[in-house]
Amino acid sequence: MDAEFTSQVEAFARVYLIPTAWKLLGAVALWLVGSWVIKLVRGALNRFMRLRQFDNTLATYLEASAGILLQVLLFIAVLGVLGIETTSFAALLAAAGLAIGAAWSGLLSNFAAGLFLLVFRPFKVGDTIAAVGITGTVREIGLFVTSVVTADNVVTFVGNNRLFSENVQNFSATPFRRVDITVQLMPGVDTEAISMRLRQRMRQIPHLLDTPAPIVEIVSFNAVGAAVAPMLVVRPFCRNEHYQQVYFDTTRAIQETCAQVHV
Repeated sequence: MDAEFTSQVEAFARVYLIPTAWKLLGAVALWLVGSWVIKLVRGALNRFMRLRQFDNTLATYLEASAGILLQVLLFIAVLGVLGIETTSFAALLAAAGLAIGAAWSGLLSNFAAGLFLLVFRPFKVGDTIAAVGITGTVREIGLFVTSVVTADNVVTFVGNNRLFSENVQNFSATPFRRVDITVQLMPGVDTEAISMRLRQRMRQIPHLLDTPAPIVEIVSFNAVGAAVAPMLVVRPFCRNEHYQQVYFDTTRAIQETCAQVHV
């Protein structure tokens, strides 16, 4: 009886346990070696993109996508070593991908728009932009959303698809920009005196550019009571990083000049 039981155990081990053990060892070995190879491939891809000066966001996306694809292929290969049928698994994976893609169409549109933003580069990190009712500095261009820091230090996340499909103003695309301020003058005021004094006062404003020259002109006339009063427009130019300060300094200069001529 004992001899028969022992022979059955040996036969079971020879037919099932030993082959299964070899498969498990092979699967573990394949997983370890494959993971090491994937790490090498990702490192080589990262070095290549750094040498080619790829955009950081695009490089991160390509490296992560390559890693995920290789991990999926490695997982399927491990299942094959274990003797699990992978044809049906691959079909199921493809069907799941289609279902997820249909359900996440909005997310995928943001993903595609993010790639186009990285390729066409209407703006970059650090640029000041105005889009979808938001004005601020671009902090990060992600795969699905772009983060913008507004002037009041609030981080706003905008879907890439909205940024790609709507108009975007990039205030950092040129080295300088214009400050626009309008002032309603009172009827009968000496506009020449105000304009002359204001031009002289604006020469004292730091960071204001001489070229292009500041513009101080009458732009229109509005009805004020029973009279007609001129509308003064003041348009100095400055570099992008000095815009806010020049705007405030110009407003203060207008207030001081108007007080001097009793407007």
